[in-house]
Amino acid sequence: MTSVSLGGRSVRANNIFCIGRNYAAHISELGNEKPAAPLVFLKPNSSLLQGPAKLVLPADAHNVHYETELVLLIGRAADELAPQNALDVVAGLAVGLDLTERGWQRQAQEKGLPWTRAKGFKHAACVSEFVAADALDAVREHGFSLHLNGRLQQQGSLKNMIFPLEEILCTLARDYGLNEGDLVFTGTPEGVGALVAGDVLELDLAGQVQTRFEVAAG
Repeated sequence: MTSVSLGGRSVRANNIFCIGRNYAAHISELGNEKPAAPLVFLKPNSSLLQGPAKLVLPADAHNVHYETELVLLIGRAADELAPQNALDVVAGLAVGLDLTERGWQRQAQEKGLPWTRAKGFKHAACVSEFVAADALDAVREHGFSLHLNGRLQQQGSLKNMIFPLEEILCTLARDYGLNEGDLVFTGTPEGVGALVAGDVLELDLAGQVQTRFEVAAG
């Protein structure tokens, strides 16, 4: 898909920016190093899947991990931003899944190759519907969560981000330029794990929006 829903209105999706290693506990659980600046990677917009939906895993994938995240929808173009007004470019908020095939990712890292296949396969960028950006105060207070097969598996608080939203947006605007319709996945807390066919994922963003994905084999 190439569009997302904001308050019932269809918005064409543009670039998908993702921030890696933005929660210290997640860095520790994977044995990675803390980055000195926001770690940015991209997903193709053909990887988008808006819930509720069936989430089909790649047929040749053996270790797809879920990573629950706050997702920002950019409402206007920006090439430079100041921290005090960076959030003005945000039009909407969603809860999403940055899916990663760990085996493919590990192979790429060992050879010094890009992560694109591991991060950009079909259905690798899952999102709920978007709600207006004025829900951010509620998100700051209550965070986001994932229940896997009825059990709480991930719970994220923006207070635990290494790089706050303002710094992420300033970095993206400066280094790449932001455009209307861009999506920004802002990083995942600890609790990631592998998916198998039959899993049911229920995501919640501070009580403002919820969605559900049912996992199927490719």
